[in-house]
Amino acid sequence: MSDKKGSAYGTPATDTSFRRSYDLDEYAQKAKVRDAAEKEEAKARYEAKMAGKKYYKPMTGDETHTRARREIIDLEANVGKTVLVPAGAGQGKRGRSAGFYCSACDLTFKDNIQWVEHVNSMQHLRNIGETGEVRKATADDVHQRIAEVWERLREQKKAAVTTLKERLDMREEEAAKEREARRLKRQEELAKKKAEKEAAEKVKVEYGDDVRVEGEHDEDDMMAAMGITGFGTSKKK
Repeated sequence: MSDKKGSAYGTPATDTSFRRSYDLDEYAQKAKVRDAAEKEEAKARYEAKMAGKKYYKPMTGDETHTRARREIIDLEANVGKTVLVPAGAGQGKRGRSAGFYCSACDLTFKDNIQWVEHVNSMQHLRNIGETGEVRKATADDVHQRIAEVWERLREQKKAAVTTLKERLDMREEEAAKEREARRLKRQEELAKKKAEKEAAEKVKVEYGDDVRVEGEHDEDDMMAAMGITGFGTSKKK
C-alpha cells in the first residue's frame, strides 16, 4: 500500500518548501516608510489648506523645465469607440472612468475644457516631472530656432514651386491618361455591341432559302404536321 501521508510527487504532504517565503522585517520596514510618507503628505496638505494655498507634490530635484507641447491634444480620439470601465467608476474624478483619463494623476474629466485646464495645471506638470517654470531663452537659442524655421520654410517652398516645363509635362501626362481612358471606354462599347450582334444572329435559324426567327412559325409547323394546309373558304367563286 502507498503511504497515505505522502504526495503524488514523492514528498511528504506537509512539505511546503516550494512556497514563496517573505521577509517579514523587510515588509514591516516598507510599511513604516510608507506610513511616514503619508503622514508627512497629510501634514503638508493641512498646512497648505490653512494658509489658503493649493498643495503641490514636493519636487525631488530631478524635474526639468517646462517646454512647449510638441504633440497636439487629440480631443476626438475616442469618438465613436466603446471603452470598458470598472463597475464602481463614474463617482468623482479619482480613478479611471468614462471620459478623459490622466494616468499620471489618476484623474478622469468629463469634458474637454476641464481636461485641457488639467494638462496645463501645476499639479499635472509636477506629476510628469516638470517644474512649471520656463527656461529663459538665450540669444543662441533664438538664433537656432530662427534658423530651423527658415530652413523648414525653404523646404516647403522648394517642394511647392515647379518650373513651366514641369507644369507642361504634368498637363501632358494628365491629357494622355484622359485619352487612354476614352480609348478603353470606346473599346468596351464596341465589344458590347459586337457581343449583342452575335447573340442576335444566333437566334436566327436558317430554314431552306428563307431565314426566320426561331419560334416565329411554330403554328404553321404544327398545322403542316396535322395535314392542315389552311383555313380557306369552301364558297365557290
